[in-house]
Formats: sequence, structure tokens, C-alpha cells
Amino acid sequence: MERTPTTMLRIGTWCVNPASGQISRDGESARLEARTMRLLVCLAEHAGEVVSIDDLLSQVWSGVIVSPDSVYQAVASLRRLLGDDPKQPTYIATVPRLGYRMVATVSPWLEEPIAQTVSPTVSSVASESEASVAIANAPRPGSRRIALTISGAVICLAVVFALVLRAKTPNHSPVESAVIAAPQTQKSIAVLPFLDLTQGMHEGEFADGMTEELIDKLSKLPRLQVPSPTSSFYYRDKEMPVAEIVKALGVMYVLDGSVRKSGARVRVAARLIRADNGYVVWSETYDRPFHDLLMVQDDIAGEVTKALGASTEFKPS
Repeated sequence: MERTPTTMLRIGTWCVNPASGQISRDGESARLEARTMRLLVCLAEHAGEVVSIDDLLSQVWSGVIVSPDSVYQAVASLRRLLGDDPKQPTYIATVPRLGYRMVATVSPWLEEPIAQTVSPTVSSVASESEASVAIANAPRPGSRRIALTISGAVICLAVVFALVLRAKTPNHSPVESAVIAAPQTQKSIAVLPFLDLTQGMHEGEFADGMTEELIDKLSKLPRLQVPSPTSSFYYRDKEMPVAEIVKALGVMYVLDGSVRKSGARVRVAARLIRADNGYVVWSETYDRPFHDLLMVQDDIAGEVTKALGASTEFKPS
């Protein structure tokens, strides 16, 4: 049975009241749907930790059969309510293909100290003075209407100009072209960016190098189509299910994995996923000395080739 916490929390600058389903700060407030509030509380209870999609589904959507898309949509809605930016998060950070992490400070909500009492006489004098200044500076009704009319006209012209310019400007962006759904080719595989799981996650370039090398090796195999690194790296940090990625790239298989470097050793985990059913066709973990990295790449490419060869789509015609 899903429980509803009653303790009020401070999450970042927000006051969160799970019992009433409300969040508030600086005079603004919003009411969250019950499941959205449970999602927020679940991430807050594990602040600083990565909460996997499966854990969120079991804790927030307990007893309900839903797809991971429900988590993506709920997190996006929660970010909008919190005023969070997924590219530079101050509340909820995405850990690609692993889950989400609450990065904001979480603590029990303590009532703000009572403001210092101001003398009634001084307060009334200040209020009268402020009211006089506000009246003196208030714009006349006629000038306000003219200003609003001019502002509206300027905004309309700017919107029309932007639309015309966009219509005339050809779209050659390689990033946008990467998300256009491509016709699916059976003899095809996409290598998604490998994750850096090294302590402190300071080996991003090492992980990217592994991804590019595997793309290069697989692209040299006969009769196998492999999207370019530009297309693959576009999906780094994207909150998209694998099904949508393979549809956009038009491939039948996806290879992804992770790298973990420690001293002179490296651990590389890789898995091959079939796009149409999401099943893992092959997976392996390699724990080798760092100087054997090229051999690891060759091993992965070879094992992937064998796994693909076991499929009827890749048998010689």
C-alpha cells in the first residue's frame, strides 16, 4: 500500500507539504497530483543517490502497470512545476540510462523566525509615505493605453518577422536531422555513447573514445549499416526510451555499455539489444589491464558480429 508522508520538507527553496499536496515559495504555490508528489518525495528521500526507473515504477506506480514513458513524463512535469532546467539542473538531474538523482538540498521544514516588530507609528508613517509616492508615480490611463497598444504592435511584428525568416531559412542542422525518423534497415546497429562510471565520472573522454572506436570497427563490417558518431552522440543525456532512439535512427539493434577505469585497469560492460522487442541478445563484462583496451574493443566487435550472425537477418542470402 502506498504511503503518504506527512512531514513537511524543504527541497531547495521550496516548502513541500506531502499531506496537502502543495509546494510553495516566496508567495507562490502549486498543487501537485498525488502521484507527482510521491515521485518528488521518493527522490527527496534518496537525495544525492541515483534512483533507477525500475525503483521509481515500483515505489511510485506500485500496483499499476505502466511503461517507463510514464516516469519520463512525470519527471518533466515535476521539473516544470519546480522551475528546474534539465540541462543545468538544480533539483532533478538525469543520469543517462540509469535513472534520476535529487541534487537539491533536502531537510525538514522549520518555520521561519518571526519578523522583528516595527513600531506602529513608524509603520503607519512609512505606509502613508509609500502610498503617496505610488500615487504620484502612477501613469495616467490614457498614456497607459497608448503604451500597451504600441507594445502589442511591436510584439506582433516581431512574431511575423520570425515566422517568415524561419520559413525562408533552410534547415541543415545535423542535430535536427538526427531526430527525423529514418526508414528501418534490418542490417543495422547503433552504438550509443558508453557511460562513464568511474569514481567522480572524470573519464568522459575515455568513454567517448570507446564509443567512437566501436562505431569505426562495426562500420567496417560488410553489409552492416552503422549511424555516424554525430547521430549517436546526439542522444547523450536525452530522456528517451530506446524504442524512440532506434526508430529515429532506423536501426534494428543497439549496442550500449559502460566503462570504469581504476588505476591501470579498466572494466568495460557492453550489451546488444534488439530494437523490435527490447530483449538483450548478448552482454559481457571485460576486466582487463588498460594497455589491453584495443583488444577489448576487438573482442566486443567480434562478439557483436557473432551475435548478429546468429540472427537470420544477417545470414548470407
